[in-house]
Amino acid sequence: MKSNIRVLLVDDEKDFLEMMGFWLKQQGYTVQTVLDGESAVKLVREGATDIVFLDINMPGLDGIETLRRIREFNAGIPIIMVTAFGTEERIKESQNLGISGFFPKDKDFLEAATMIETVLKTHKGLRK
Repeated sequence: MKSNIRVLLVDDEKDFLEMMGFWLKQQGYTVQTVLDGESAVKLVREGATDIVFLDINMPGLDGIETLRRIREFNAGIPIIMVTAFGTEERIKESQNLGISGFFPKDKDFLEAATMIETVLKTHKGLRK
């Protein structure tokens, strides 16, 4: 059941969060949004999410450092990096920290749902 899957969207762009959050809710997911990496780390630490969509480029604690901090205490949570533009170096760095995939901001949200379904099949414990 999709409503049992808690998706955390982390991005400093409110418009993107609102659009993607609305769309995922329409698909039946439980969605929470935050504007910064510190809030994301806190929610993951509290166990308040199942899957994270994390923007690479954010002011303050950027996506790579947020990912690094989450991996210090949770190596298994699926994290999909979101980017409007990403350098090869940052993409490789993300991959080395164990991400589940990339979601380009210019893609259709339908691809985000496909990524979630793929992650659910890969991480059996998320099938609720």
